[in-house]
Amino acid sequence: MPTAEKRVVISPDADSLTGSVAARFLDRVAKWGADGRTVHVGLAGGVIIGDVLDRVGAHPGRDDVDWSRVHFWWVDERFVPRDSDERNEAVARRAFLDTIDVPAENIHPIAASDEAADAEAAASAYASDLAAVGVDGAAWPVFDICFLGVGPDGHIASLFPDRGEIRITDSAVSAVHDSPKPPADRVTLTRPVINASKRVWMVLAGPDKSAALGLALAGASYHSVPAAGAKGTRRTILFTDEATAAQVPPELIDDQY
Repeated sequence: MPTAEKRVVISPDADSLTGSVAARFLDRVAKWGADGRTVHVGLAGGVIIGDVLDRVGAHPGRDDVDWSRVHFWWVDERFVPRDSDERNEAVARRAFLDTIDVPAENIHPIAASDEAADAEAAASAYASDLAAVGVDGAAWPVFDICFLGVGPDGHIASLFPDRGEIRITDSAVSAVHDSPKPPADRVTLTRPVINASKRVWMVLAGPDKSAALGLALAGASYHSVPAAGAKGTRRTILFTDEATAAQVPPELIDDQY
């Protein structure tokens, strides 16, 4: 499967970064919906992605989108009870999903710990959900945009460095136990699903993310730096701020996207 070269889009600071990503997201989804397309979006957790989603919810352009054509998925989820504020789903709902006119059947959450026997059962059920709406002969929907946060250690979704989950290629969804970040139990999409996305948008900011950004761009082993292995088939964009990107080579900076 072809992949797109990684490019870096830089904003002056974290606040302008999240606002810019939110505006780009709404602009593209509005255009695709207006063209009659069904749009699939992969949502991530993490503070910076939560800030982006807050900006989506507050942006006046959200009312220009035909949300009936947009489906929302999660790239990973914390295996905690449905009403837990720790769930990535809860963050997205508070930020904007509960305030837009999107059909309930277009929102595809991962089962919670009080809905599935264990994380393996939740992973299996989500794999079935993905397969049920696979398009163009794929075993899962191809995300038009897949959001990813990036941890200081270079992790994406709940794919952590030097663990078995990052090596999985024969299933779409995996349970995660003994996660390096709490909570210990999680459910994550695997790298093949993420990399089937047309556009992978990684969003990261802060001095603790500079090393992860540099390693992702330098082509480090994705086993040790999962962010280095995240690649969309059309676009792979790392959205960041000036402080985090201070050491990025000029030839990798995209001033046009």
